[in-house]
Amino acid sequence: MASTIPTTMKAHIYTNTSPTLEANLSISTSVPTPTVSGPNELLIQVLSASINPADHKVPELPSPVRRLVIKTPATPGMDFCGRVVQAGTKVDSIALGDIVYGRLGPKQHGSLGEYIIAPANVVAVLPKEGVTVDEAAAIGVAGLTAYQAIQPNVKKGDKIFINGSSGGVGSFAVQIAKVLGCHVTASCSPAKAELVKSLGADEIIDYTTTDVCEYLRAKGKVFAQVLDNVGTPDNLYKASDDFLIAGGKFVQVGSPLSLGALRSAASRALLPSFLGGGKSKYEVYTIQDSAEDLKVLGQWIKEKKIKVVIEQTYEFEDVPKAFAKLRTGKSAGKLVIHVGK
Repeated sequence: MASTIPTTMKAHIYTNTSPTLEANLSISTSVPTPTVSGPNELLIQVLSASINPADHKVPELPSPVRRLVIKTPATPGMDFCGRVVQAGTKVDSIALGDIVYGRLGPKQHGSLGEYIIAPANVVAVLPKEGVTVDEAAAIGVAGLTAYQAIQPNVKKGDKIFINGSSGGVGSFAVQIAKVLGCHVTASCSPAKAELVKSLGADEIIDYTTTDVCEYLRAKGKVFAQVLDNVGTPDNLYKASDDFLIAGGKFVQVGSPLSLGALRSAASRALLPSFLGGGKSKYEVYTIQDSAEDLKVLGQWIKEKKIKVVIEQTYEFEDVPKAFAKLRTGKSAGKLVIHVGK
């Protein structure tokens, strides 16, 4: 099978990101195909990929910072589903030809190229039925984030508030919280209310007309967790002292990627309440690679306990359009790109 792997591949590449990543993307047909160099690595032919805010936010960091993370020229993309075409000598749980899904960290050779390298222990094999390639491609970052940010922090019967419930992470989070037996209060715009309700939300807050913090305060200390996918309103964490139960946790997933946002997160985590910090437990979520968590999500999708919300699919040449859509922050669910056949 290795003999059929081309020496060069097609990929979206960029060398700079001013004014935006998508303005600098171009398709190259002569990018060297990566090769397996470690005993536990896989070479995967990408079939579909999905994009996340971090796929443009990290490349758009100031150049000195970005260069610490990504060497250019680079290809964006973290989420993928694809076919294993080459494996390291110690890979025994995955066979050539298997369709696998997962995520990469930000790196030089991302999933918006025809081939990627991924460690075998951070991908899951696609169930034989019940999950499509496009659905699997959309699980990676958003699915893992929602599952890992909620599952350790709640139990059946708990109440959770999900701030930002219609995007990639939010659409997974509402469903995962319901599978885990929680009562879900979720914020979204009026245009997304029916979608969020269909995903299982028990109560919806229209953030465009309602003071979210005052609405939650009026309920008293009843929530076991706040999952913040947005980072606004700015006073949500401080206000959570009035609606999180004793021992409840505020988990920060989304926020603007700026020095101000980083300082705010640091003060929340480190400052005592009398110096401006909050009283509730505060965690800035960091994604963890986990093949087991991916398998759980794949099984739940197969069993129709949860579904993957895909707003739109794009062909490979339309990747800049997909990023422009993602940047609006108004996508309902995930955006998926068809990379291979």
